[in-house]
Amino acid sequence: MTVLFLSLLYVFIPLVQGSDRIIIVLALIGAHAVIFILIYQIYLTYLKPNEQIKAVLDELIKGNYSARAYEKSHHGVDRLGYAVNKLAFSLQNLNRQDKMHSRQLHTVIDNMESGIMLLDTQGYVQLINRKFTNLFDLTEQEVKNKLYYHVLTHDSIYQAVQDAFLYEDTIKNSITLTKGNAKIYIEIVAVPFFNESRELRGLVFVFHDISELKQVEQIRKDFVANVSHELKTPVTSIKGFAETMLDDDSIDPEMSRKFLTIIYKESDRLQSLIHDLLELSKLERDEFKINLNRINFSSIVRESVTIVKDMANKRNVELILDVNDDLNLTGDEQRLKQVILNLLYNAISYSKKDGKVHVSAYKNQQWLTLTVKDNGIGIPESLIGRIFERFYRVDQARSRETGGTGLGLAIVKHIVEAHGGFIEVDSQYGVGSTFKINLPITHGLTN
Repeated sequence: MTVLFLSLLYVFIPLVQGSDRIIIVLALIGAHAVIFILIYQIYLTYLKPNEQIKAVLDELIKGNYSARAYEKSHHGVDRLGYAVNKLAFSLQNLNRQDKMHSRQLHTVIDNMESGIMLLDTQGYVQLINRKFTNLFDLTEQEVKNKLYYHVLTHDSIYQAVQDAFLYEDTIKNSITLTKGNAKIYIEIVAVPFFNESRELRGLVFVFHDISELKQVEQIRKDFVANVSHELKTPVTSIKGFAETMLDDDSIDPEMSRKFLTIIYKESDRLQSLIHDLLELSKLERDEFKINLNRINFSSIVRESVTIVKDMANKRNVELILDVNDDLNLTGDEQRLKQVILNLLYNAISYSKKDGKVHVSAYKNQQWLTLTVKDNGIGIPESLIGRIFERFYRVDQARSRETGGTGLGLAIVKHIVEAHGGFIEVDSQYGVGSTFKINLPITHGLTN
């Protein structure tokens, strides 16, 4: 191209002297080079940055907010590059915040105490949390993007979805799940959600596990029924024998004394029941406090054993004591004595004739442990979890025979927990029971 250009110059420039021709040719070549350099500079300055900016914008459209344009000077194109970079930085920052908020929201939803399920308007599952998978024993892969009625076959859930979509309002229902031998009661709340134009976008399902609430409600009902029954029995006896004595003047003194003895025993039983009810009510109040002092636990155990010795002798039950002298702790002396006496009375009452009750106490650096072991009738394994319920008795007849109110172990549990301790029970039906009371020596105390 350059050779052709020079040849044409020689043809079209009719100069006499050769040196003039060379000068003009060189000047034209220089001008050509300058024009080329200017064009290349224009490309580098304006066209290439535009291509780079276009490439950066393409990356931003794809979601790559880390892409940046090269900034060199302050002319128009570079100012455009600066603006694009500023836009990219803002998008990257917004994306980072969006991901952070998304993680925070996911963490909150995943750690909620209630199960969550999100449905779109077609009934496909879009979101669940960990509690949901635990309640229904399902994995996220088994549920996500599936139709809800393929995942959950409960009629109550199906009806709640239909009603919520139909009425576009909050719907409540309930279901009962069975896991092994346990029943789980679940309250369902279906809440529709809308966009800014009030168009229905889907449903949020909330699954509340109300099993504990149901259990508390049942315990309350049982408590009311048991209190009524326990109060009615002695009152009926007292009233019946009193009416007999009032209506029949011919009753001889011996029979009258027998009736009066029954009235006295029933009134004593009624008094014990009322006392224990008031005691338990006091222990369950929020303002209940224990009087903490440094006490010698060994002497309290020995004193309690002395108190129940007559009862043990009458039932031919041998008391075996194994307690060191240096068992000291911080606690409420009268309340702890109440705990020990309750356990001893129970052990003697439920022991077989000519049975044995072992009482021992020991400590380590943190805990003091009292053990009361008998070889009595024992407790079936399935009932051990219920023995601390109010009025619950393993043997109803024997408990009433010995004057028990059915509130003793409930009182024991409250007192031990108020000291920051806990109770362990090991029992075999027909063999005997072992109760272990664990109390902190100095720490872990609560009021």
